[in-house]
Amino acid sequence: MFETHLDATYAWLGLAVVSVATVGVAATLPASPPPDATGVAHTIETVADGEYPATAEHGIAADRMRLTPRSISLGGDGGDARAPLHAPRVTPVPPSERSGGGEGRLRRVLDGVPPDAVFDDPDALAAAAERARNTDSGWRPAPERLTVRRVHYGGVHVTLVG
Repeated sequence: MFETHLDATYAWLGLAVVSVATVGVAATLPASPPPDATGVAHTIETVADGEYPATAEHGIAADRMRLTPRSISLGGDGGDARAPLHAPRVTPVPPSERSGGGEGRLRRVLDGVPPDAVFDDPDALAAAAERARNTDSGWRPAPERLTVRRVHYGGVHVTLVG
């Protein structure tokens, strides 16, 4: 009556191995999905493709961010996500800038100061934007909100993102 059948032992051992493997796979799954880089790219492109000056903000649920003139990458606990940017003249403005350079002035314009109050002429705005587009675009801590602002100064049209 209380005999152990050989088949039952193998069945219990097999069940134990499958259970351990299932727990291992479940432990390696990310706790959250990757950040929404596509939504951020859509916000940037909507403002950049516009005909008129505009400003938009987009909330970010990520730990780190890399912004280039051609792509946005977000990283977090759920992994990394990247989306291309097809809009023209996207200028990344890093969060921490030197206060004396053209990039510090770009930060002021992104924060809402009119470009003609910050730059002497449209060429100075264009030069500062070009320098910002050519700077290193490594991973940085992600802000809670990303601001996108399209400005016109003379014949210069620039989309600032930071």
